[in-house]
Amino acid sequence: MSSSQGTGSVVPTYADVLRVPRFLPIFLANALSMWGDYIARITIAAVVFERTESPLATATTLAVSLVPTFFGRSLIGPVVDRFPYKWVLIWSHLLRATCVLGLMWLVMQGSALWVMFLVLFALELIGGASSASNMVLVTDLFDDRHLYARAVGLGAMSEQFNQAIGLAVGGALVALLGPETGLLFDLVTFVVAALVILFVAQLRPVSGERGRGLRGFARDLSTAAADLARHPVLARLVTLSAVACLGIAAPEALAIPIAGQNGWGGVLMAAPIIGAVVGIVLIGRWDVHQQNRSIVPLALAMPLPLLITALHPPIWVVAALFFGSGMLQAFMVPLQATFALVTEPDLRGRIFSLAGSVSIAAAGASYLAAGWVGQHTNAYLGVTICAAVCLALVALLAATWPHRRVRTAVDRAYAPTTSHAA
Repeated sequence: MSSSQGTGSVVPTYADVLRVPRFLPIFLANALSMWGDYIARITIAAVVFERTESPLATATTLAVSLVPTFFGRSLIGPVVDRFPYKWVLIWSHLLRATCVLGLMWLVMQGSALWVMFLVLFALELIGGASSASNMVLVTDLFDDRHLYARAVGLGAMSEQFNQAIGLAVGGALVALLGPETGLLFDLVTFVVAALVILFVAQLRPVSGERGRGLRGFARDLSTAAADLARHPVLARLVTLSAVACLGIAAPEALAIPIAGQNGWGGVLMAAPIIGAVVGIVLIGRWDVHQQNRSIVPLALAMPLPLLITALHPPIWVVAALFFGSGMLQAFMVPLQATFALVTEPDLRGRIFSLAGSVSIAAAGASYLAAGWVGQHTNAYLGVTICAAVCLALVALLAATWPHRRVRTAVDRAYAPTTSHAA
């Protein structure tokens, strides 16, 4: 059987995924927008650190870019299931471009930091529905679930790769050309992404029953939350994703304070992301069943390299440790793919939004916790403490992991005889 069929023992290739109609332009538009978005984040973070020289203030900036996404995904989740995903994506991109334009003006005017935080908050709040809409849009492109699993890996690799580029290039842009240049690039990426979705994505009607009015909106949200919390597999996958955030976020939150003024901040922030790209490439070579069996072992191993940062090693060793930890983050790829396929198609918009909001909230809290610990100890020890807490939480979850139920859910999700609902 050809690998392009994706339903046998041969793992589909990335080329097979890219040949799926309409996937490539949507994939590129999402990657471009993501690149610019991370350039904007490190640009604002660098402006904050330049003004305050505070690890806590810098980490707070990163948290501010995540916390509103939690509210956006939680509160706007039902919108994703009420309107065509195509139009949700287009309008969110255009409104975020408007917010970036406002950030550019504020930076040029030297406005107060709280005003920048407010606009950044609005930018991420508006984008709350964008990620869920894009996930549903991509899910609908693939009838072959093995190809979809490969597409999730490609998307995750692209996210890490473009995040690394955005962070590294963003740091250089701030130093060489000023923050306005990075924000201008971000503005262009949102506009281009909106145009690509407009001309490429299919307009699909919404499906399933929806409550009417504001009460129906709230009822849809509460029902989806209850379904997510009660599900024996989805709830565990979301919980693991949340508790792992502390170990994942700490290196990025404290990279700039660790580097100080020596110019290594962008490199340290990019190191775990580049490591994640390598890890995603490696895990993508495995069968989907092997990938899912590796979720818990990799999650347990992920915080271990970060424990060594307590020894204050040289900066290049810190970068290597961050890289190694990033490689082990590859467990998030099968976790995300299985989560998407186990979710009922009619509830994907709301469930994806709610699960994303949990992860975003955990990431935001992790940035703040890492910044607080780094402020009251030092940046090196802050990473170590966060990694130790993360390891303990993952170990507790692993001790009660429902292996049989997860295995059964995986078998059903990737069964070749079960067609994917478009």
